[in-house]
Amino acid sequence: MTTSETKYETHEHDVLVIGAGGAGLRAAIEASAMGLSVGLVCKSLLGKAHTVMAEGGIAAALGNVEPRDNWKVHFRDTMKGGRYLNQWRMAQLHAMEAPDRVNELEQWGALFDRTNDGRILQRNFGGHKYPRLAHVGDRTGLEMIRTLQQHGIHTGMKVYMECTVTRLLGAGGRVGGAFGYWRENGRFVVFYAKAIVLATGGVGRCFKINSNSWECTGDGQSLAYLAGAELMDMEFMQFHPTGMVWPPSVRGTLITEGVRGEGGTLRNKDGKRFMFEYIPALYANETADKEEEADKWLKLSVQGKSEKGVRRTPDLLPRDIVARAIHSEVKAGRGSPHGGVFLDIATRRTADDIKRKLPAMYHQFKELGDVDITKDPMEVGPTAHYVMGGIRVDPETQESGVKGLYAAGECAAGMHGSNRLGGNSLSDLAVFGRIAGKYAGEHAKGATALKIEDDEIEAAAREALEPFNRERGENPFAVHEDLMNQMQKYVGIMRNADDLAQGLKEIGRLQETARNLRVEGNRHFNAGWHET
Repeated sequence: MTTSETKYETHEHDVLVIGAGGAGLRAAIEASAMGLSVGLVCKSLLGKAHTVMAEGGIAAALGNVEPRDNWKVHFRDTMKGGRYLNQWRMAQLHAMEAPDRVNELEQWGALFDRTNDGRILQRNFGGHKYPRLAHVGDRTGLEMIRTLQQHGIHTGMKVYMECTVTRLLGAGGRVGGAFGYWRENGRFVVFYAKAIVLATGGVGRCFKINSNSWECTGDGQSLAYLAGAELMDMEFMQFHPTGMVWPPSVRGTLITEGVRGEGGTLRNKDGKRFMFEYIPALYANETADKEEEADKWLKLSVQGKSEKGVRRTPDLLPRDIVARAIHSEVKAGRGSPHGGVFLDIATRRTADDIKRKLPAMYHQFKELGDVDITKDPMEVGPTAHYVMGGIRVDPETQESGVKGLYAAGECAAGMHGSNRLGGNSLSDLAVFGRIAGKYAGEHAKGATALKIEDDEIEAAAREALEPFNRERGENPFAVHEDLMNQMQKYVGIMRNADDLAQGLKEIGRLQETARNLRVEGNRHFNAGWHET
């Protein structure tokens, strides 16, 4: 037994999964099914991952509402939405396997909304040619996590909650463990594993206006990068077009694309449906350019029907297009009173329909904004939502450039190109979570445990404790706030060379500041330390 094993709490597994959202749970389930010892580490409590905030649905070409749909059309839509910058094989695997993953969730107990004849109901979403999103009202992510969690806890995996991983451990281009601490008491813990899957989500909390929960701080991306893995496409940050803009305390909170999928329309302060002015050539042949045709499509959509030749409403163009259009309207002085635009569902749907189809949205606006969306329009504006970039992985196995290190979900890159289509995130989690778990398990079966040197563990411990040892230093909360403001100002939805150059200077300044963070108090429940 090494010095570190006697000094720190230690755990050994064949496969260690870091992150317990949809991708992490699905990876852990797959590895557990191979008869392996699996550890699942989450920074929060099990069931509170950011996946629960995904609302609109899970994209899969089931063809339940539109029989013409199939994986090839889904593949085309995904590539087109990502401006053909996607890793094509990942997009293809995703489109082909998504229906199996949705049916699997149903077999495991997910309660999807139903068509009149009892099949899984699918709704329209931006950038998808046909109604493709299997959904549970407007809380699909919550149902996905509930289902995976209920299924997963019976597979024998060991769950470690409220644990922050600060470093991956390894040598010779191979990973063999992880170092972290318990958030409750600050004690260190070392995990040894033959394979590690990163499923830690995105980076949205570096922007002032964002839809992300507190966990989304780029943990997996930085852990992998510091371990020697490569990052790619990190410039591709998606700004969801519809976040709340009022009151200020909830600015950025997500408003599901399902509102537009159920017939909602975007209007400026003059009541004009402005999206007709922003249809790009790439989508001209399939998007209505007149209100009459869009209204016909909306009417058919609300009835659960479609008609060949009728083009879809421009309100459901891909997110990057809609977000830039809203930004342009506000900049031109045609925005709503609080700096957004209006999203109207009340004129398309009855109050009962809205409460049944969009219950979370109804309660969200009623409780947070004192707005009754069955009568009045919502004020919406772009919010930092999803990073398409992340850890470069092999499309067939999800393995990074570091041997034994895999990644899945938002912290992995390639699948979405420069812009993710709504609903592709939840199917991404299920498809690539399974693949990562499978190949991590196969790697673990054929690998011997890597010996981790005590010096590496002690270095990780010293690094974690440094903020307590400084007599003077910066407040970590102030530095984070500064970062969010600079990113929002210089690296936002519309970018130019001057802003990016200034943004780089500000990030350089913050990088120096972040090397001198100071934390007061002890390690128990220390929020400043967590922030650091």
